[in-house]
Order: sequence, then structure tokens, then C-alpha cells
Amino acid sequence: MIALGRIRWTTAVPLLAVAVLAPAWGRALPGIVEISLFAILLGAVRAAVHHAEVAAHRVGEPFGSLVLAVAVTVIEVGLILSLMLSASDDGASPLARDTVFAAVMITCNGIFGLSLLVGALRRRVAVFNSEGTGAALATVATLATLTLVLPTFTTSEPGPMFSTAQLGFAAVASLVVYGCFVAVQTVRHREDFLPVETDHAHSDDHAEPPSRRSTWISLGLLLIALLGVVGLAKTVSPAIESGIAAAGLPRSAVGVVIALLVLLPETLAAVRAARNHRVQVGLNLALGSAIASIGLTIPAIAVASVLLDIPLLLGLGATQMVLLALTMFVGALTVVPGRATLMQGAVHLVLFSAFLFLAVSP
Repeated sequence: MIALGRIRWTTAVPLLAVAVLAPAWGRALPGIVEISLFAILLGAVRAAVHHAEVAAHRVGEPFGSLVLAVAVTVIEVGLILSLMLSASDDGASPLARDTVFAAVMITCNGIFGLSLLVGALRRRVAVFNSEGTGAALATVATLATLTLVLPTFTTSEPGPMFSTAQLGFAAVASLVVYGCFVAVQTVRHREDFLPVETDHAHSDDHAEPPSRRSTWISLGLLLIALLGVVGLAKTVSPAIESGIAAAGLPRSAVGVVIALLVLLPETLAAVRAARNHRVQVGLNLALGSAIASIGLTIPAIAVASVLLDIPLLLGLGATQMVLLALTMFVGALTVVPGRATLMQGAVHLVLFSAFLFLAVSP
């Protein structure tokens, strides 16, 4: 009965999200209606990730983590584009940078740290595959430096911006690096991204995968949910920006809100995997989402900025670069041994807390 209710819920919410778009599109809405739409938006995000998990269970690891990461990135791109189109020119240009940087901090410190912390609490030591995790972290560091750090130091354009040629190179390079990582993760060195064998069995490890029919239904509902998320995000985006302005927060907090909204379901999935003695799956989700967030979001936003003639600020400030460098350095020290204790998890969560604090109090 519980499973049946869950299926009904994950089917109804995406359909509801699409159904309410027509009456709400392009209209000034009362506050209670905007709150209701935001709640439906959250439900649609959770339903989308649920259906991605169904497909992930069908294809197995590490393909499952890849499906989840790509689904979340599609949602992120849709949210960014929706807010860019609805915002003024002076506020839209740094939105992609703020959102992508927030996604990197959330994944590489928040989700990464929670996975290690939960895994260590369950077994005293969280064990994972250092080869695959190290390769993923190196990919994140390369993409983040190429797209978020270099624009601060280039001289072709005034300010922390790429020229059109530089932006095109960064977009293509990001796609190439992302494609190579996917090939390594799913084909060439697939075993480096599989959960480390443990002596703890869990029912999920032996559960029957969904049927082909159920998988195709979930894929269809996933597309519907993504459509609803993007549409509702554009509808409630003025309320999000007004709420942040009313709270006295900097406009860069909009990107943090987007990233937190999109990555919340993925966080729950990673923590659930760590609790089930599959820390590697949680780390795959964390770092895979960071790689997809840069490798897919930046090219998509680059194309949109050129077509829509929107200036795109990508370069990070000094404080953000320090946090990024510290995150990569600490992450490398965490990954090398292939095992972590509560200490490593706590350190990453403190870095995540520092990012959130500095985002609202720069």
C-alpha cells in the first residue's frame, strides 16, 4: 500500500505541475498562490529525481548516478535560463556563475561531507574507491578553474568576462572533458566507480530492477516533471527575487537558492546511499553532479548568452576563489587514502557552512 501511494504521488505531482502552468503563466498572482506553486515546484523536483532513480536502478551503477546527475543539471539549466530571461540585464549576467559555483560548493562540501559523515557514523570508517573518486575530483577542479577562475584574469574583455572566442573555447572544452569523464566512468574504468564491497547486505542491493515498461513510464514522467519545473520556476522567479531582496540579502544569493533547490533531492539520495553502506554511490552523486553542473550548464548558458545577447560574468571574486582552492585541496587529501572518518566529513561540512555564511554576509 505504501509503494502504491508513492507511485500515485510521483505520478500526480508532475501532471499537476504541468496543469497549473496555463492558468498561472504571465499573470500577477496572490502570495498564497505563489507559495502553493513553489510547493508544487519542490514536489516536481522530488518527483523528477524519483523517476530518474527508477531508471538508474534499471541500468545499475555507475550509470544510475549519471542519470541522476544529468536530470538534475537539466533542471538547473532550465531554472537559470528562466531567471535570466525574467531578470534585468544588470542582474542576469552573474546568475550562471553564482549558481554553478554554489552547485560546486554544495556538492563538493555539503553532499560530499554528509556522505562521509553518515558513512563513518554507520561503520566508524567510510570506505570508497580512491581511483574513481580522485579522477572525478580532478575533473571538477579542472572544469571549475577553466570556466570560473580564468575569466577573472583574462584581458580581452573588461571585467571578469570571456570574449566570445574564449567563451566558445571554454564551452567546447567543458563538453570534451565531460564526455571523456562519462566514457571513463561508464566504459573504460567502470570498476573504479562501483561501491566497495562490504560485509553488510541491504535489501536495496538485491531488489529486483523495474520492468522495461515501468522504466519507460518513469522516463516519460521524468520529462513531464522537468517541463513542469522549468515552467513553474519562470512563474515564481519574481517572487524568489523579491523575497531575497526583502530579506536584505545580496543578489548572488539567488544562485545559491537555485542550487539548493535543485540539489536537495540529490542530497537525500546520497545520504540514503551512505546509510546503506554505499558511500561510493553518494560520492558519485556529489562529484558527478558538480561535473555535470559545469560541463553541461556552462556550454548551454554560453549558447543562450550569445543568442540572447546577454553579457555573461563568469569570473569568481577573491573570496570565492579561496573557498574553491581550499575545497579542492582538502578534497584531494580526503580522497587519497580511500577511507575517511568523522573528521573529514566534519571538515567538508564546515567549509560548506563557511560558503553559506559568506554568501549571505560577504
